[in-house]
Amino acid sequence: MPASDALDSDALFELESPSPDAVGFAELALLPLDELVAPDWAGVLAPVEPQLRDVLAFLGGEVAGGHAILPAPSNVLRAFRQPLSDVRVLIVGQDPYPTPGHAVGLSFAVDGATRPIPRSLANIYRELDADLGFAPRIHGDLSRWADQGVLLLNRVLSVRAGEAGSHRNKGWEAITAAAITAVAHRVRADGTPAPLVAILWGKDAGTVRPLLGSTPVIASAHPSPLSAARGFFGSRPFSRTNALLREQGDGTVEWELPPLP
Repeated sequence: MPASDALDSDALFELESPSPDAVGFAELALLPLDELVAPDWAGVLAPVEPQLRDVLAFLGGEVAGGHAILPAPSNVLRAFRQPLSDVRVLIVGQDPYPTPGHAVGLSFAVDGATRPIPRSLANIYRELDADLGFAPRIHGDLSRWADQGVLLLNRVLSVRAGEAGSHRNKGWEAITAAAITAVAHRVRADGTPAPLVAILWGKDAGTVRPLLGSTPVIASAHPSPLSAARGFFGSRPFSRTNALLREQGDGTVEWELPPLP
């Protein structure tokens, strides 16, 4: 169903809610919050639910106005399908890749079939090799990291195709701020902080530091080709993250990705 099609009022009462995988942005704005995100995310995002519905409606208006929006509706909230309770590492990005076919709803990741991979991701792989000796991959599928509790969260969750930064200050920042605050302030049953390490690459990511409380932070320059040589290369974020997780009694992340997705 095209994003610009409106659901008539009778249909809302006569039909079951459509699947988030089968609707456009405007229709997503009408779905219950717990159908858009994992149940524990729905609880902590409830205070910003009005802002979330507003920004989804805004995206519907963008599509109706003829703009191509990335990522696809089915992926725009993908980061929040991973249960909040599983998060061990937070990697904050800026906004989705504006190149059609690249954005998949996880910061820095692309679809496994995308060739070549973005240069920022290639630099991440270069640092991973230097840090832990894992050979760079030709694909950009980072779902193995997400499956281990690495939250790959962009600060802004959508973009017009070909227009980097075009959806800043449209409402996403309040939503992702609430999410980051929730991640950082979880506690275990004994009242101690839940294990977490935050990786902040670049100035934009650094702006969330006040939301993180006492969370250990690994910060450096962004992996973009414009800045990677100014502090990203040599920062060893992967081994340092694992060391900090071990200090918190939470094991490690297996950062090596499969050769093919």
